[in-house]
Amino acid sequence: MSVAILRKGEYFIASIQSDLSDTEVLALRDDLIERVGRFRALGIVVDVSALDVIDSFAARALRSIALAAKLRGARTVIVGIQPDVAVAIVQFRLNLDPLRTALDLDEALALLELRPERKPADGR
Repeated sequence: MSVAILRKGEYFIASIQSDLSDTEVLALRDDLIERVGRFRALGIVVDVSALDVIDSFAARALRSIALAAKLRGARTVIVGIQPDVAVAIVQFRLNLDPLRTALDLDEALALLELRPERKPADGR
């Protein structure tokens, strides 16, 4: 798999280096979600700047990473979407909710640092 996954404090940064097969995309999803639980990570950044195409399967996989991470207490930000890829996503009406996006890693980390206030366990 051509994905480098780095840990930076409470976050994981996954940099996709080349197109991934469907199997590799699923393996990336499973690996990231497992690491979130093991290391109690608060966020994931997925860098897709090397991708020329994000098809519907990849879009659904990115979305499932965000949803599964959210269930495990982490937020996900996608960075580096190329202009042509962004246009294609809009034209094909791919649903990326609840994915958050940022232009670059610095912006993504800043978004993750803006943590919503956590409520105490008793709900007060």
